Amino acid sequence: MEKIERFIDGFTRFQQHYYEEAPELYRDLRDGQRPSTLLIGCCDSRVDPAILLDCDPGDIFTMRNVANLVPPPRGDIGPQGVLAAIQFAVEELLVERVIVLGHSGCGGIRALMQGRGQAPQPADFVGSWMAIAEPARERVLQQLPEASDEERRRACEQASIIISLQNLQRLPAVQRRTEQGTLSLHGWYFDLASGSLSAYSPRVDAFLPVTEAIAAAGRSSAATAPCRK
Repeated sequence: MEKIERFIDGFTRFQQHYYEEAPELYRDLRDGQRPSTLLIGCCDSRVDPAILLDCDPGDIFTMRNVANLVPPPRGDIGPQGVLAAIQFAVEELLVERVIVLGHSGCGGIRALMQGRGQAPQPADFVGSWMAIAEPARERVLQQLPEASDEERRRACEQASIIISLQNLQRLPAVQRRTEQGTLSLHGWYFDLASGSLSAYSPRVDAFLPVTEAIAAAGRSSAATAPCRK
């Protein structure tokens, strides 16, 4: 069993670095945050956005949930915590971009492919949440009837990112700012096995290595890292 003292020691190192050795950053941040990017990531402990992107505190405003999903805007209370975070980032923090960051080996997508998103049972919170991505599962089953389970899961992991991007575009605040040209939306996919990062290119409707996605989009903002290091 991992001892809690490890985390206490980690906080001590954090405190020494940011409050004793290099206090300037938190001196600037204590009066408010000005992140350039909202990143919607997965709860998976292996995929920490700040570590993956080598960010300092204050660089990214992060919303993490099971399978990095964006729910469609609707009246029930269930997904409103996610939608509230998006609205706050877009309307109050005025972030310049939103990145939906998915990854391989996602447990939420595995549950979805096993049918957990179809008519979930009472108190099956995972199934109810993953129902958001049910259209991705249906698309994969239709388009890849002969594929292996692993290939289908990977395809669904990427298709669910597209579903989240589509749901983002349905939010009034997001729609307004994208039409103004002051906000851009991006779908990224991290491969745990290879350590590679790909980006969704609407132009070719596929996930490409980030450098290729830049070329396909014709502008560097399609896959520019949000950190300022």
